[in-house]
Amino acid sequence: MSISWLNDIRSQATTQFEQTGFPSHRLEDWRYTNVSAIAKREFLSIKRTDSPLFEAVRNNCALNDCYHFTLIDGFFNDQLSELSGLPESIVVCCINDAIKHHADLLQPKFNQAINDTHGFIDFNTANFTDGLFLHLPENVALDKPLQIIHIATQAAILPTRHVVILESNAKATVIESFISAENNDYLTNSVTEIFVGDNADLTLYKVQQESENAYHFGGTYIQQADHSRFTHHNFALGSVLARTDIVSNLANAAECDLNGLYLGSQRQHLDTLTRINHLKPNGISREFYKGILNDRARGVFQGRIVVAEDAQKIDSKMNNRNLLLSNDAEIDTKPQLEIYADDVKCSHGVTVGELDEKSIFYLQSRGIDDATAKHILTFAFANEMVEKLTFKPLKIKLIEQILERFPI
Repeated sequence: MSISWLNDIRSQATTQFEQTGFPSHRLEDWRYTNVSAIAKREFLSIKRTDSPLFEAVRNNCALNDCYHFTLIDGFFNDQLSELSGLPESIVVCCINDAIKHHADLLQPKFNQAINDTHGFIDFNTANFTDGLFLHLPENVALDKPLQIIHIATQAAILPTRHVVILESNAKATVIESFISAENNDYLTNSVTEIFVGDNADLTLYKVQQESENAYHFGGTYIQQADHSRFTHHNFALGSVLARTDIVSNLANAAECDLNGLYLGSQRQHLDTLTRINHLKPNGISREFYKGILNDRARGVFQGRIVVAEDAQKIDSKMNNRNLLLSNDAEIDTKPQLEIYADDVKCSHGVTVGELDEKSIFYLQSRGIDDATAKHILTFAFANEMVEKLTFKPLKIKLIEQILERFPI
């Protein structure tokens, strides 16, 4: 596709990736996560595929009471998507169509939510195959959630790019679901750019439950205008190695709420990096992440709250709690506050621990066996994050998935 403005951006990203490659663990933000195994892999060339089996995979993931936007190996699949009934004023299409038909909306925003790039972002910008473009005009609300279903079937690199734009006073809920049709070793490379206008409200859910042999990078980059509200719920359940970046820049009196759960077993490595940048005064942010790690799994949580020099009257809290179920499990947690203003309320807290022996004994004294008692306590620890969800079909689905690991 020959589009001059996009070709220039792609060319610059290609040059940057050729110079730096994927991130090195020598970089501070990547010190706990070594992605050299990805760089050494020889992934297949990506191609469009279709199979009757994909419909069953999609139906198993699709949530009730949603619009559905389905991508197979990074390409939009119209047959497996359900977008009928959307208000005519809302633009929902694949990003390749947006490049051709909605450049007036896309071009001013594309690649503008990302402040600092690295190899995964550069590769995505240079090579993305398709993705979602969503635009809500002023004072328009999406009547039900829009679910983006990513289905991976090939041992390839699958780069997708999403752009979500909410104009002033708009409101929407978006759900990102990542699943595998087969147990392939592939790399999901997904970048989502979000623009939340004045007094607009966006809730974004992400559920990553990919193949146990898969690699995953997902980056979400948000620009929040005055008095905007952004809420994110992130559930990292799959992949052998997964990294999630969430970076939000807040204008005056904007609100940001980040919640998440990473659930690792075997040799999974689950890394989450968050940045909340309070650029203007009167902002509010809350961040609460939990991790449960078993066997030889490793979790990483790097959260940073930055308060700019003129961003007075900021109210910000961050909390990270971790549960280790094995002596071989590991957590690296690094909360940070970077404050350049003097009239703020900011705090952070971290806990790392095991199941409480007194609670296990109490349950055993009521006739519950040891394994079930531990599962009850572990499920209760995880369920606190699920209970924060307001969309019931997704809440039910996640409870089912957690109970598969910790049956009670």
